[in-house]
Amino acid sequence: DLTDEDACHRLVHDTLEWSGGRLTALVNNAAAQPVQPLPQMTAAEWRAVVDTDLTSVFACTQAAAAHMRGHGGGTVTHIASIEAGHPAPGHAHYGAAKAAVVTHARAAALEYGPDGIRVNTVSPGLIDRPGLSTAWPDGVRRWLAAAPTGRLGRPEDVADACVFLASPLASWITGHDLVVDGGVSARPTW
Repeated sequence: DLTDEDACHRLVHDTLEWSGGRLTALVNNAAAQPVQPLPQMTAAEWRAVVDTDLTSVFACTQAAAAHMRGHGGGTVTHIASIEAGHPAPGHAHYGAAKAAVVTHARAAALEYGPDGIRVNTVSPGLIDRPGLSTAWPDGVRRWLAAAPTGRLGRPEDVADACVFLASPLASWITGHDLVVDGGVSARPTW
């Protein structure tokens, strides 16, 4: 339960035991994305998303960075969303949490940078999954029409961005939000 700060610290501790004390990269990928119109949203529904999508990022990053600081640094990548800058109806809690995740990465990049820890975000667009086109045919159709690449994202597209940011190829990149959306964000909104 990554909404539990102690569980986040245990996760890092268990990872260190499993890996023989080596932790060089963390990807914060826990998220909840329920659809709930803002006028009917309760504070409990708001907190459930914020705790899952944002508080877990804070706690896992803090736990991992505490180890990385004394062991030559490392990288932290948060999975944000293009909804951080372009929220969708019914996703006020999700968009707000993801915007905060982007800002957290920038703040963490400033504070952990001197310790050799780089912190970035990857902001995916619509990622395909089994059943998506059946569950949301209109949304998939609209996405495909808007995407210059003409396809939905694949999990590998996001994974590749994370691997790049954790690699030496990105050694001078920190505090950056890498948008992985097939070009949808490049579309004019007018």
